[in-house]
Amino acid sequence: MNQVEETMSCVYKNPNAPIEDRIKDLVSRMTLQEKVGQMTQIELCVATLDDVRNLSIGSMVSGGGKEPLEKAMASDWAETIDRFQQAAVDSRLGIPLAYGIDAVHGNNRFYGATIFPHNIGLGATGDADLAQRIGAAVALEVRASGIHFNFAPCVAVCRDPRWGRCYESFSEDTNIVRKMTSIITGLQGQPPVGHSKGYPFVAGRYNVIACAKHFVGDGGTEKGINEGNTISSYDELESIHMAPYLDCLYKGVSTVMASYSSWNGCKLHAHHFLLTEILKGKLGFKGFLISDWKALDRLSEPRGSNYRRCVYTAINAGIDMVMVPYRYRQFIEDLISLVESGEIQMTRIDDAVERILRVKFVAGLFEYPFSDRSLLDTIGCKLHRELAREAVRKSLVLLKNGKNPGKPFLPLEKNAERVLIAGTHANNLGYQCGGWTRYWQGSSGRITTGTTILDAFREVMGEKTEVIYEKYPSPNTLSGQNFSFAIVGVGEEPYAESAGDNSELVIPLNGSELISTIADRIPTLVILISGRPLVIEPWLLEKMDALVAAWLPGTEGRGITDVVFGDYEFEGRLPMTWFRTTEELPINKGDNSCDPLFPLGFGLTYKKENLQSK
Repeated sequence: MNQVEETMSCVYKNPNAPIEDRIKDLVSRMTLQEKVGQMTQIELCVATLDDVRNLSIGSMVSGGGKEPLEKAMASDWAETIDRFQQAAVDSRLGIPLAYGIDAVHGNNRFYGATIFPHNIGLGATGDADLAQRIGAAVALEVRASGIHFNFAPCVAVCRDPRWGRCYESFSEDTNIVRKMTSIITGLQGQPPVGHSKGYPFVAGRYNVIACAKHFVGDGGTEKGINEGNTISSYDELESIHMAPYLDCLYKGVSTVMASYSSWNGCKLHAHHFLLTEILKGKLGFKGFLISDWKALDRLSEPRGSNYRRCVYTAINAGIDMVMVPYRYRQFIEDLISLVESGEIQMTRIDDAVERILRVKFVAGLFEYPFSDRSLLDTIGCKLHRELAREAVRKSLVLLKNGKNPGKPFLPLEKNAERVLIAGTHANNLGYQCGGWTRYWQGSSGRITTGTTILDAFREVMGEKTEVIYEKYPSPNTLSGQNFSFAIVGVGEEPYAESAGDNSELVIPLNGSELISTIADRIPTLVILISGRPLVIEPWLLEKMDALVAAWLPGTEGRGITDVVFGDYEFEGRLPMTWFRTTEELPINKGDNSCDPLFPLGFGLTYKKENLQSK
């Protein structure tokens, strides 16, 4: 039988056959071992070519906690992933891998990639079209490295800034989060008119499989504790936290990731009602539901104990693919045993495998399993950096402009005689990008290519302007020179997930003291680099001449100078209520006792007639 005849006899290999027919044909040919293999996602660092081929592994992942090789280029990743993909294609049925990564604000694992503002900054723009264009750019840079599957976007509604993942949320406002789900259309492409709600969609080889996360209520945990417990009625859960998922399903999101957190004491990875009855049943989701990293281990105490029971609980709750990621042989052995004993029904396995194959067929992985090296030039390209720069300037929120009404401090003068630039964040690209940049927790310094605040000011200031940079200005510097103004960049050090949980929310690294010392002597613009609102004492705010919330802007610092010098208007509006003290938390718009420092939606502009929040 030649290849054409074989393709015609194997419906699943025929790209012109209806997808549901292809799924039915392929599932009918699969052994239990192959089905369970498809439900397994394993880490690159423990994977072998033989296991991928012989166990019919369905997916691989490069976890955020694993340090990338310093000199590895996207082409190196593409070559590595293609080798594993070839092993998958060489398996008995030739089912391709879906390789996944957390590209949450650009293809952020890779040196030289474009790093966009984190979601909280995009929420400040309120620009759905911008989010869609960013999604399309990220998809290209991800596909260029051979990766098909992006664990983004996070559509959490963050109700408490003490949460360590606050910056991964677009807003505390459900409506803003719903609006920004347009990023999915950028990542996956625009579904055609009449596309069935809940059915996965990926437009083609220049798009990725997206993942709405973390289902559900991850942004509403008590005291903002990561992986904590969201205490609410079902109606509240549905109206605040579940609503964005409806928009994701209408946009054809292919996968959904379950949350580490609990709802009223029951862990989401064990929650049959929410995962199966609601998401798959009531909401009609037809893609696949993936676990979070080692989430099954968290279903027992101590973590990782009684693993067979954890597998039983999660799969029966509705998890389709498990991000194991290391002890995959034990996972496969336990799951096969559970099926053979009747503790997990074959219908549950077939449902999971059908969903996984549906996404792979929709994404065209059977026809185009390998990387497209022609896309390599898109990584960090000028067009994408200009887009990131646009996002930065649209995300900036002007919180104060001048000490006296009618006397604005901004815009600044480019041809000032002498300027001081200071602060821990003025010349630190790693701090500017935040967590999930090159490394899971982020890092400090020139961790990738980009423009710091200092770089941007030096590029823009006039030829005769003397720019003096000292991270911590000496007393001699502060007292002995006549500065036109000072730029002070302060904020948070990078963090991710639980490492970012913070009950105090003060400006780290003695930021308040540094601002005070400089502002006492020099007219000062403070640029706050943070993943959330921080405590700003009234006496400190009074000393500042101007204050800009720049969030975690990424690699394109020129977006900041575009606005503070007046070439562009301030457009950003607060996506979070800016509290006065942490004792008030949680505080959200609509609370009866809400008396914030700055309300949700606040943002000044240069236009004197509109120095109010929209």
